[in-house]
Amino acid sequence: MSDVVVENFRTGTLKRYGLSYEDVKGENKALVYCSITGFGQTGPYAARPGYDFLIQGMGGVMSLTGEPDRDPQRVGVSIADIMAGMYATSATIAAIYHAKTSGEGQFIDIGMLDTHVAWLANVGMNYLHAGELGRLGNDHPNIVPYRPFKTSDGEIIIVVGNDEQFRRFCKIAGCPDLALDPRYSTNQMRVQYRSELSDILNPIVAARPSAFWLEALEAKSIGCGPVNNLEKVFNDPQVIARGMVHQMKHAAGGGTTARLLASPIRMSGTPVTYRHAPPLLGQHTAEVLSDVLGLDDTEIEELRDLGILN
Repeated sequence: MSDVVVENFRTGTLKRYGLSYEDVKGENKALVYCSITGFGQTGPYAARPGYDFLIQGMGGVMSLTGEPDRDPQRVGVSIADIMAGMYATSATIAAIYHAKTSGEGQFIDIGMLDTHVAWLANVGMNYLHAGELGRLGNDHPNIVPYRPFKTSDGEIIIVVGNDEQFRRFCKIAGCPDLALDPRYSTNQMRVQYRSELSDILNPIVAARPSAFWLEALEAKSIGCGPVNNLEKVFNDPQVIARGMVHQMKHAAGGGTTARLLASPIRMSGTPVTYRHAPPLLGQHTAEVLSDVLGLDDTEIEELRDLGILN
């Protein structure tokens, strides 16, 4: 008997097979049943299929991503899929806790469009209170300067989080009077005059190499960092020190070693463990048929002979 069921079939699919929440909840009144679909169980779009790219477009993030004078862009990773899973995980854990304390299970309805709208976060709130913002490229809607800058030998990100940091930045940049200019002395004014300020700062930053800026800014506790490609990411000393690449023996190729993305979760009492490498297609089919459905070796072999199993 399962304590948790998680499914991501199109709305109504499992009902046709007698496996919906209403069909199975009688087997275990503490059952937590989480359904992840494109648009949730209700509303005019409930029957539609959901795909990451589609949800990014409908959920607004593409209207915010990219340069102002260019076409909208999707986020480079499947963020709509990932965030739906993250919200589903949080909801499922909460429902498990409730079931353990009350004995009552429940149905969790996660719609990808819902979760996508929810994680619009500060930009969504900006719209609700101030109206449409549109694309700003790499600029921050509420903080200036907070973006990439070209240096004499590359590109870095500079994040100036408050007015005191701006004064320290201007001193490092050799333009302390800029922090006294009423157009730029407060963040509110810097947001208003972001274009003019960018025209001033761009040549100043471009006159020196990345190493100068990264060392000088970090020494004064001003946010900064390089713009890394993936090779540099996975060779970054911080990423290596935190063990963000995990190696496991894999069934493919006679037990070769697979390099995998590690979990970012650090728990002192119950640390994350890695017990199984990603399976090959059908690797555990016999095990599932035996342990879950109770089929013996003969029955499983008959299914293979009939071409039902590979």
